[in-house]
Formats: sequence, C-alpha cells, structure tokens
Amino acid sequence: MTDKILKIADTFWNIRGEFRVFGLLNIGTQASLVKRSNGKFVLLDSYTLQGDVKQKVDALTRNGDDIEAIINLHPFHTMHVAKAHADYPDAKLYGTQRHVDKFPDLPWQKELTDSSEFANLFSDDFEFSVPQGVDFISHNENLHFSSVLAYHPQSKTLHVDDTLMLLKLPGLLGVLKKPQVSFHMTLSRTLEQRKGAVDDFKVWVAQIAEQWCDAEVLCAAHSQTLSVKNSSLSIAAMIMTALQREEKVLSNHRKKFG
Repeated sequence: MTDKILKIADTFWNIRGEFRVFGLLNIGTQASLVKRSNGKFVLLDSYTLQGDVKQKVDALTRNGDDIEAIINLHPFHTMHVAKAHADYPDAKLYGTQRHVDKFPDLPWQKELTDSSEFANLFSDDFEFSVPQGVDFISHNENLHFSSVLAYHPQSKTLHVDDTLMLLKLPGLLGVLKKPQVSFHMTLSRTLEQRKGAVDDFKVWVAQIAEQWCDAEVLCAAHSQTLSVKNSSLSIAAMIMTALQREEKVLSNHRKKFG
C-alpha cells in the first residue's frame, strides 16, 4: 500500500491514495481532512482509509467522532463512498446528483455539493466553485472533467479533482521539469455544445484565478500536491497559463458553436 497523509497546515491534511486502472496502473486519487473553525473536521472526497493513514485520521478526530461531514466533490469519484460512510456513519453525507442516484440507500443530505445552498453551509471555512461552460455530469461516463473545486482560505489550499491536474513533463536530457498545471485532457469533449460556452469557461477560469490569487498549495487528484510558498510563480498564474495552452481547443470549439 502506498497511501500517505501529508500535513499541509495545522488545519489541512491531504491524503494521497491508490487508484489502479484495470487493476494495474496506479494513477492515484485523493481526499483531504480539514479542521473547521468550529473545531470539527470534514473530509473532502471519500477514500477507504487504512493502516497508518486511518490511525492518523482517527487520532486527529477522536476516532472519527469529530468528523461532521463527508463532502463528495466529483460526480464520477464514487468507488469509496459507501466505505467512507460505513467508517464514519455519524458524519453528514454530501454529494452530487450522480452520487445520490448511484447510492440511493445512503443517508444523503438534501443540499447537493454543486449548489449554492451547500456552499452557504460551509462558507465560514470554504469557498466552492463549479466549472462553467462545460458539462458537469457528462452523458459519456468516460468524461470526467468537471468537479466542485474547494478552496480553504485559512491554509491557502485548493483541493481539486480532475478539472486541474499537475503533470511532470520531461525536459532536456530526461530531467523532469517542475510540475505543470494543466486542465484535464477531456476539456475539448466536455465543453457545452452551444454558443458562448467558451466565453463562459474562460470567464470562470479568470474568476477563480483572481478570487484565489493567494493560493499557495494545490492538491490535485491522479497527480500530486504542489506548494508554491517559496516560488515566484503563483498557482493563479499557472492556472492562467494552462488556459492559454488550451487556446487552440477553445478556438476550434468557438468556430463550430459560436
């Protein structure tokens, strides 16, 4: 088992877990444990905690008694939902409509995680954002671009699944470059097929870059965690650079749909 828990701040821990494609290639997944200003904890995303990682989480949360909510942010990240609820059954369970439809017998809260009603419940500690101009729950279940992004201002940490990724690309002589923030490779296939979708997407990206311009840590599923605390390049700048790299995709979509 390669699971590990990373202390990002005194109030934020990122859990790096396993997710194997076809049982072979481990592309990884994540969850985050966050201590709220009221002293309670929430889990961002579900994961089956084991071994040292579960012991650490249980030690921080009085064996889970202080976990008040499990917040599922990605419609297509469902593998660990039932187990996380079984481990911490007293925690309120939040998810998207796809989570509710997939596990109708679980005790879901009425507020969906992509709704303003849900965001208001946790506004003392988090800022949430849903991508615009793209499908949130695609009809094609192989397209996993969108998730609810969660920003924790107290620790200056952004938790995001799939929508943004961190990639290490080879440089000269096989030396890896610094991690590069990129949008999920399914962007071209998940942009809404309508006039104005590209503009809505670009406005949304610019908005989160501006709103979360002080972000210092990016926790991304299927890749890694990036800290820019000692870097001259901000996460906001990396997000805008990632948008620029998608200009051909966006231009082609605009030509077709307007």
